[in-house]
Amino acid sequence: MKNVTQSPVVLLLVTGVLIGFNFPLGKIAGDASISPVLWAMVVSIGVCVMLLPVLALKHRLAVPKGRMIRYVVISALISFVIPNILLFSVIPHAGSGFTGLIFSTSPVFTLALAALFRLKTPGWIGILGIATGLIGAAIVSITRGSAPEAPAAIWIIATAIIPVFLACGNIYRTMDWPENALPDVLAFWSHGFSVVVFVLILLATQGSVPLSELAREPGATLAQAFVAGLMFPIYFRLQQKGGPVLLSQIGYIAAAVGLLAATVFLGERYSTMTWIGAAIIACGIAITIAAQITRR
Repeated sequence: MKNVTQSPVVLLLVTGVLIGFNFPLGKIAGDASISPVLWAMVVSIGVCVMLLPVLALKHRLAVPKGRMIRYVVISALISFVIPNILLFSVIPHAGSGFTGLIFSTSPVFTLALAALFRLKTPGWIGILGIATGLIGAAIVSITRGSAPEAPAAIWIIATAIIPVFLACGNIYRTMDWPENALPDVLAFWSHGFSVVVFVLILLATQGSVPLSELAREPGATLAQAFVAGLMFPIYFRLQQKGGPVLLSQIGYIAAAVGLLAATVFLGERYSTMTWIGAAIIACGIAITIAAQITRR
C-alpha cells in the first residue's frame, strides 16, 4: 500500500483533484467580496495549521537556515504569493471553470523551461500528452474569449500570467531543493513565510487584516483551508518524486475538476466547444499517465 501511495501517478491524480477545488471555492469567496489576498492567506494558513502538529510530533520544526531560507522565500513568492493573489483576483471576473482551464497550460511553460535548464524531460509519449492538453486549453481559451459573456481582456491576460509563474516555481523548487530536506518541512515553512507576506500586503493596502470578511462564507473558508492542508504536503512529495514537468500536469486534472465543479455546484455554463476542449484535455491527462506508467 505504501508503494501505491508514493507512486508519482497516484500523487499526481490526488494533487490535481484537490487543487481543482480551489477554483469553485475561490469563486464563492469572490462572490462574497472577500479580499483575494485574504483568501490566498487562508490557503497558506490551512497548510501550516495541518502540518504544525505533524512536524511537532516528529521534532522537525527547526527554524530554516542557510540555503533553506533562500528556498523558502523564493518558492513562497513565485509559487504561492503571486500566483494565488492573481488566481483569486481573476476568478470572480473570468469564472472558475475558465480560470482552471487556463491554469492547465502550465505544463507547456514548465517543459520549455525544463529543456532550457537541461532538466529531465519526458519522452515522446509524455510530450504528446502535454501537446494534447495544450490543444484542448487553446480551444477553451478561444471559445471562452469570443463568447458574448467573455471577461474583459485584462482579466484574460491576468489569467494567462498565472501558469507562467507556476512554471517558474516548478523549475525553481526542483533546481534549488535543499539537500536532504523533507517535503513536509519545505511545505510548512514556504507557506509560513507566505502568511507573513500576505499579512504585510493587507496591512499596507487596507491598514488591517480583515478576518471578519471570512464570516461571510465560514463553510467555504474551512473547506479551502482543509483542501490546501491536504494538498500541499502531497504536492511537495510529487515535486520530489516526479520532477517539475510531471508536477505541472496537475493543471490538466485540476482544470477538469474545476470545470465540472463550477458547472454542477455554481451553475456556470459553457459552450459545446468548451466541453470539447475539456475532453481533449482529458485525453492529454490519459496520455500523460500512460507515459508515466510506461517509464516505470
